[in-house]
Amino acid sequence: MPLHVAIQMDPIEAIDIDADSTFALGLEAQTRGHRLWFYPTRDLAFSGGRVTAKAQAMTLRREYGNHVTLAPAEILDLGSMDAILMRQDPPFDLSYITATHILEQIHPKTLVVNDPVSVRNAPEKLFVTRFPELMPPTLITASHEEILRFREEHRDVIVKPLYGNGGAGVFHIAPGDENLRALLELFSEFYREPIIVQRYLPEVRKGDKRIVLVDGEAVGAINRVPAAGEARSNMHAGGRAEASRLTARERAICRTIGPALQQQGMLFAGIDVIGGYLTEINVTSPTGIQEIGRFDGSNPAGLVWDAIERRRQAAS
Repeated sequence: MPLHVAIQMDPIEAIDIDADSTFALGLEAQTRGHRLWFYPTRDLAFSGGRVTAKAQAMTLRREYGNHVTLAPAEILDLGSMDAILMRQDPPFDLSYITATHILEQIHPKTLVVNDPVSVRNAPEKLFVTRFPELMPPTLITASHEEILRFREEHRDVIVKPLYGNGGAGVFHIAPGDENLRALLELFSEFYREPIIVQRYLPEVRKGDKRIVLVDGEAVGAINRVPAAGEARSNMHAGGRAEASRLTARERAICRTIGPALQQQGMLFAGIDVIGGYLTEINVTSPTGIQEIGRFDGSNPAGLVWDAIERRRQAAS
């Protein structure tokens, strides 16, 4: 049966249709006969026990400069939808958290992907700490003293904001670099939250692997190689995508975390692995499915919709 699907996301007019995972998910839904609506997070509302959004019926096409047609805006009762894709980009701030609280009012009768309660409890750089045996040495703290002690022990470290995204604010502090204290002072001015510090993994020069999991199962991967002179491999920071296969270690990582993702309603997740270490579990707005599909000919977006349709059928 066709589903009624609302997509909560950033302005769709500005997306890169060759890279955006939400666009691929929308196209796949449309191919299956599902009906789509678009709305930005700011137009989400709760009143009188109802969750609504100022939304627009949407038609997508893979045409440069003409990839979307939006109907006039209407007040849409999100409780009448079959599914909602929560796909706005981080940062994982109070605005994001508030949206999860509002959508929680209608989930799971309306299936929200990913589960808003689980998303709220699983910030990327914190959720991974549930699997310490898979991580590189990591410190999360606001204490400069603790950070300096960690750096003294591990010498070569990465410093980044706890709730950042896209590689923003990520610094490599190599042995002999005298800028750590100044950097911590700068972080203290801009962030109230703790900082995350990890031992630098030189294997990142060969790539930071993004592995996509659907309903707890690994479905594909790409290797993101940092640009010359750059410690960050994120695509937003100039990283280059390469075809990749999973190693035995990476499959073991997926088998370890997969049941937790499935149990918590994380139908679509992306994990980052460097040198055999799990560094992040992305559940807010995972990316990478278009690149995976181009390299191996698969259809990760189709697998996501298979999982959504199974959940809807089981609930009916």
